[in-house]
Amino acid sequence: MQFDSISDFFNMGGYAFFVWLAYGATAVMLALLVISSNSSFKKMKQQIAQRQKRETKLRQAAQLQRTLELEHDQQEQQAEKNNSKEVLS
Repeated sequence: MQFDSISDFFNMGGYAFFVWLAYGATAVMLALLVISSNSSFKKMKQQIAQRQKRETKLRQAAQLQRTLELEHDQQEQQAEKNNSKEVLS
């Protein structure tokens, strides 16, 4: 479709209201989609970061627990050795 002037273009052959409404609604929907996607992306990044921190803390706690158990076992073995030496003496 060819337009003779810029006002004819904006008038859209008498259908300007419907045409520009459609363009406007599309632009608004696309803007909302971009905003919503960015918001979801940021929330997901925060959740992943929180999960990683939680997993790191759990690993550290488990490692500390294992270390304490090993130390406790070593102390028990040492105590048993000392007891057995005393019994033999």
